[in-house]
Amino acid sequence: MIRLKRLVDAFEKNGEKGYNEELQRLKDFKIDFYKDFDAQIDQEKFGALLTMYVNKLDKKFVPPFLQRESLGMTEKESYDQMAADQYALTSFTSDEEADNILNMDPNIAVSAIKSDPFYALCLAWADFYIKEISTPYNNIRKEIDLKQEQYTKAQMEIFTEKRFYPDANSTLRVTYGNVSGYRPKDAVSFQPITYLDGVIEKYIPEDYEFDVSARMLELYKAKDYGPYADKTGKLPVCFIGSNHTTGGNSGSPAIDAHGNLIGLNFDRVWEGTMSDINYDANICRNIMVDARYILWVIDKYAGAGHLLKEMSLVHPKKKGKGKN
Repeated sequence: MIRLKRLVDAFEKNGEKGYNEELQRLKDFKIDFYKDFDAQIDQEKFGALLTMYVNKLDKKFVPPFLQRESLGMTEKESYDQMAADQYALTSFTSDEEADNILNMDPNIAVSAIKSDPFYALCLAWADFYIKEISTPYNNIRKEIDLKQEQYTKAQMEIFTEKRFYPDANSTLRVTYGNVSGYRPKDAVSFQPITYLDGVIEKYIPEDYEFDVSARMLELYKAKDYGPYADKTGKLPVCFIGSNHTTGGNSGSPAIDAHGNLIGLNFDRVWEGTMSDINYDANICRNIMVDARYILWVIDKYAGAGHLLKEMSLVHPKKKGKGKN
C-alpha cells in the first residue's frame, strides 16, 4: 500500500507525468511481490496479527477504528472476519486485479485506489501511527540522547581510569578469531569448512532454495576447480570462525594473519545468534564464504577470468608477497 500511496502522491503533485514515472517503478516492484504472494495465507496472517495487536497493546496505541467497541465486537472475538472482509473488498490481492486498476486512465486509477477499503485502512492507520506513536517517540528519543550525552561526559570526568567503549555505528569495527569447528551438543560435531560436494548433495531440481545450474553441475562432474581446490582436491565454499560479529557485518572482509583477503562474512551459526548478549567462544561461530570459491565462480563458472587480472592473487603462506 505504501507503493500505491507514492503513486497517488506523484499524480497529485506532478500530474500524469509524475504518475507514469512512478507507475513504471510500481510495475517493476509488483512482478516480484506477487510472484510469491498468497492472498489466503496473507489474509490469515493479517487476522491473527491484528487480533494479537489489539489484545496485547494498551488502547492508546490502537486506532479507534480498530478497537472492538467501535466495531461491535466482543472481547473474545478474533479479527479474522474483518480481515476476510478487507481482502474480499480490496482490488489488490493478485497481479491481475492490480493490473485492472493500473491500466486505467490515471484519473480513474487514482480515484479507484483512494476508494479501495484496504488502502483507506492502511492510510488511516499510518496517520494514527505518525501522530500518536512515532512523533512522541522521536521527541522522547531526542531528550534521551541529550541526557545520555551528559551522563557519559560526567562518567568520563569522574572515572578517569575506566575504559569507555564507543558505539560502533559508522565506525571501523575489527574482530578476531580462529577458523574452528564446534560441538553444539552431545555427539554432534561441525567441521570448519564446507565444500562444493555439500552444495551438490543438497541439490533439488527446480527448488528455489536448492536448485543448481547446469553449468555448475557440469564443472562439478568434471572436477574443474582450477587452482582453487585445496590440498584435498575439493573446492571450499564456506568456513566458520570464532569471530564475534553482529548485525551489519555482512559483507565484511575476512583477513588472515598476513593481511590477505580470504573470505567475506555473511552469517552466524544458529547456536551463536545470541552472541550480542552473551558471547560464548565454544559455540559462537561466524560464517564466511571462501575467497577460493568466489574466485572460482568468477573465473570458471562465470567465465570472467579477465577480472582476475585486476587482482593480486597470493598464497596465504607467502605473507602477501608475489603472485600465484
